[in-house]
Amino acid sequence: MKRLAITSALAAMFITAAPAHADDGLFTGDVRLACEAVLCLSSGTRPSECTPSIQKYFSITAKKLSDTIKKRKSFLNLCPAATQDAKMVALVDAITNGAGRCDYASLNSTLRVWNSYEDGAGYISNALPSYCTAYNGNAYTDIKAPRYVGVPERGGYWVEADKYDAALAEYNQRIAAEDAARRANDYGGGGS
Repeated sequence: MKRLAITSALAAMFITAAPAHADDGLFTGDVRLACEAVLCLSSGTRPSECTPSIQKYFSITAKKLSDTIKKRKSFLNLCPAATQDAKMVALVDAITNGAGRCDYASLNSTLRVWNSYEDGAGYISNALPSYCTAYNGNAYTDIKAPRYVGVPERGGYWVEADKYDAALAEYNQRIAAEDAARRANDYGGGGS
């Protein structure tokens, strides 16, 4: 239901903005790619029609992350609907800060906290960054946020929402085996 409402609202905004920018009511070039990118990055599903606009969006880079975000925002703002109202401005902000940074693989990489001990061990934080909360929770997005499995101190990690139940079962089996091995070692099974 949310997806239908989002698609309808965005489509209505794009259609009302279209006649002022193209003779036949259709966008072309980077304006079209920017509008498509807004639609595609607002959805958790990415049909093949999204490929050109998504590739264009993610090809925009700079040396600093903050500059990359600014350039990508400028690209999305080429779409007339991107600045049509406060909700669309918030959507573009959420996309530019969250898209490509809030999937499970990115979270597992960027949220790794290294211990300063010699063993180099660390953990993956279970605190979802605010930019991901804004992106996943925006009224115009339909994205299944990654979920955290376990606890940081015991090797927890982020997974796709659809794979959470299976990952949690696997995690719980691993923890149970580790606990059993620890108990066996503590009670005479591994001491000298």
